Amino acid sequence: MTLRESAGPAAPAKGAARPRALGALCAGLGTALVGTSFVATSLLTHYPFLSGQTVRFALGGLCLLLLAALARTPLPRPTRREWGLLALLAGTGLVGFNLACLRALRSAEPAVLGVVVGATPLLVAIAGPLLGGRRVSWRLTGSSALVVAGAALVLGYGRGDLTGFAFSLLALLGEVSFTLLAVPLLPRLGAIPVATYVCGLATLEMGALAAAVELPGGQMRWPHPGELAALGYLAAAVTAGAFILYYVGLSRLGPEATSLFAGLIPVAAAFAAPVVGSGTLGAAQLAGSALVGVGLSAGLSAPAPTGAAVGEAASKVPVPTADDGS
Repeated sequence: MTLRESAGPAAPAKGAARPRALGALCAGLGTALVGTSFVATSLLTHYPFLSGQTVRFALGGLCLLLLAALARTPLPRPTRREWGLLALLAGTGLVGFNLACLRALRSAEPAVLGVVVGATPLLVAIAGPLLGGRRVSWRLTGSSALVVAGAALVLGYGRGDLTGFAFSLLALLGEVSFTLLAVPLLPRLGAIPVATYVCGLATLEMGALAAAVELPGGQMRWPHPGELAALGYLAAAVTAGAFILYYVGLSRLGPEATSLFAGLIPVAAAFAAPVVGSGTLGAAQLAGSALVGVGLSAGLSAPAPTGAAVGEAASKVPVPTADDGS
């Protein structure tokens, strides 16, 4: 089975546990990789932000194209509607999210941003079913609340002003859009194509901003070896690898259950910090990590809501025709 096939319909009931286990594994690995990104990002504090993100998305897109070629994964041509969703996903889930985080951190401590964005599972648990015409699963919602509380305990709460909080909310919306906007795209296009297209569009969008803001001021430059290595890791592991893993998990578990794994991001960061000497593990981090684990276990053990998995909705997606712009 290829990664492309994983975006298709879920397995029959007899083997229903296998797709969910695969989805949980992929979503967990993907979010854990995102958690390790903070170590690499710390090496880029003196590199122009917009230029760095442009290079990251461009390299990530090249990695995805190479993976698609090696896996012999076709890249279906998106319809006009799908191009619009892909552009919106790139603009909100990647470009907008990163810009909102950057602005938030100018007037708020990282913990403030982390706690607000950490509310993603709770928001998706409610918004996902409502947008999909399904009933809200209160067990998944309660599990999401446990994950959010655990993530907040790991991060602490920090200090900040109203502006920092407002931009943290925008980052939260960007993170939620990264999940929910992919739901109608995955059944027909698949995880690798969606990730590839979004990275390409994000490169164009962020590149335009970099050319407008950093080029006139002479800020754009070639990265130093350490910066280039950090950008390479962010592109290959975090942008390309985590992107695909998360979307494969999304196709198997659905948005509500998949978003629970966002709680692993601060946990992975907390456990990685002592390894590189940039932090220590305390009682709050351990207790918060345990709470995240309880929330994940409760959420993943809940029966999957009907139609929650992206692949299960594939049959409901209209087949594009020439009139759709395909």
